[in-house]
Amino acid sequence: MTKRISDESAIKSTGKSWNEWFSILNKAGAKKMDHKDIAEYLSKKQNVRDWWSQMVTVQYEQEIKGRRKHETTSGYHISKSKTFPYSVSKTFNAVHSPTPRKVWLKDPDFNITTSTKNKSIRGKWIDGNTNIEFQFYPKDKSKTQLVVQHNKISSIKEADKLKTYWGKSFEKLNTYLENDVI
Repeated sequence: MTKRISDESAIKSTGKSWNEWFSILNKAGAKKMDHKDIAEYLSKKQNVRDWWSQMVTVQYEQEIKGRRKHETTSGYHISKSKTFPYSVSKTFNAVHSPTPRKVWLKDPDFNITTSTKNKSIRGKWIDGNTNIEFQFYPKDKSKTQLVVQHNKISSIKEADKLKTYWGKSFEKLNTYLENDVI
């Protein structure tokens, strides 16, 4: 289970503590609802803002329904982010182009299914079963936050491995960009 946001933060932002939310959700039959239905109930019936409806739903699923860390309805999901001291175009090109990827990524031959220049890249991972998505967020002209999400992972063990994999890969990407070879 991931570390829970404090009761104080939950109360400040939603007006209720975690236990109050869990009680409300139990009374609403959330034990038999899927993730989407719980979040929708919180948003529409309880007037909880979108981000908090997701947080309350995830916390409920983990603490009451036994959902595990990184688990979703379609398998496990991990994300990793890092802010690089380089422009968004330089960072995007290093991820999008096959030649640079071969230098910094151990498994560079994933299949890109869609991309939007300097914004996002989506694709099928090399295993053919899981999906990856890169999001590029310019912080200013010389900084970019890169977020990778890896979805449909079959086990928590594999999710933990991939979390480590992407952390190491981002360090190699930083070294690659540092050497200014793009």
